[in-house]
Amino acid sequence: MKMINFALLQPTFMTSKIYLLSFIFTFCFWEANAHPDTSQIKKNDNTEIDSSKQKDMIDVLNKFFKKNANPEDRKTPPRLIVSLVPAAGYTLSTGFAVDLSASLAFYTQQNFKNNISFINFEAFYDTRAQKNFFTQSSIWADKERLRFVTDLRFLKYPDDTFGLGSFSTNMGDNPINYNYIRLYETAFRKILPALFIGGGYNLDYHYNITQSGTVNKTITDFQTYGFSNTSISSGVNLALLYDTRKNPINALGGTYANLIFRQNARFLGSDANWESIQLDFRKYYKFPANSNNVVAIWNMEWFNFNGNSPYMDLPSTGWDTFNNVGRGYVIGRFRSPGLIYLETEYRFGLTKNGLLGGVVFANGQSFSEYPSGGFKKIIPAIGSGLRVKINKHSNTNVCVDYAYGFDNSKGFFVNLGEMF
Repeated sequence: MKMINFALLQPTFMTSKIYLLSFIFTFCFWEANAHPDTSQIKKNDNTEIDSSKQKDMIDVLNKFFKKNANPEDRKTPPRLIVSLVPAAGYTLSTGFAVDLSASLAFYTQQNFKNNISFINFEAFYDTRAQKNFFTQSSIWADKERLRFVTDLRFLKYPDDTFGLGSFSTNMGDNPINYNYIRLYETAFRKILPALFIGGGYNLDYHYNITQSGTVNKTITDFQTYGFSNTSISSGVNLALLYDTRKNPINALGGTYANLIFRQNARFLGSDANWESIQLDFRKYYKFPANSNNVVAIWNMEWFNFNGNSPYMDLPSTGWDTFNNVGRGYVIGRFRSPGLIYLETEYRFGLTKNGLLGGVVFANGQSFSEYPSGGFKKIIPAIGSGLRVKINKHSNTNVCVDYAYGFDNSKGFFVNLGEMF
């Protein structure tokens, strides 16, 4: 899941050599008391772990700053877990950037047999004037019969768009600048075990949009599709959710499937009537079965139809909910009315105490051609990464990945929490 996004710090396609310095300071953790009875923890469930015997960065820092610290003090998991990670980095595409990301994980029930709620925050600023603030949350209520999912963000965002379809090229790079406000709110009601039905409201508001044009001054796909200085997409959604994961921050097993239909309408303030549908499917397997190593599979289908959706609201690389689709490419590298995506990742431990881990992954994305339609090309990427456990009770890792795509696309991706 997405909690800190350094995809904004990825190198652009127009850069042949990248000098990247990214250093992460994991120095602030806070765990509330109100400890429940630890006998409630399901030690042998294939989606949960006994974290009391693991080691995380809090243990490391406690030992460093408090040499007489007692490891027994943190055996009991708290009900509220806060992780705070400041970070800084540099690339030729963004200049120097600073980022502050925080994650709150907590239980709304009195025992640990239930699901974890979370609230994520991120603030980002760089010397190229990119500013980003967002908060996302998934909160359980009413004995887990209700679930509230929120996505709020504000961006001042110089970016690049490369045109439409899977065959867009580097020469189509069109720098753009805009402000963006997102307001998504969906409420779910349980109808069967692990199955929920929901509805809510979605707003995407882009304004002060400008474009620089391509290097060779050709007509951009943005202009051909329909350039405008502002765009508003306002609509309601209906959703069907199936989720057997116990911990969405770092799932060790289970299935997640979310089907969302969105209807944008002029009477709600939208510039045009149009519809979209998204299917987000994720599956997790322990491999080997008696370990905490995980094979994770992610599939996404995303289509806009029945109307002319704004260019900035088309399915695009990195513009899923947690900005993780297409690891290996800059955000916005590919865009079109239709997207099909598949990714597989293997997560494994490097140390017995759980402090360090690693991943290897591969993904492929395909975008419909515009205006002809149809999917004619798969865009692949591969990579590997390091995991550092910063909080064993929420099983939260700092994730540092390096990914390779075609046409010399490569770069670092840093997250607080797993990518999916």
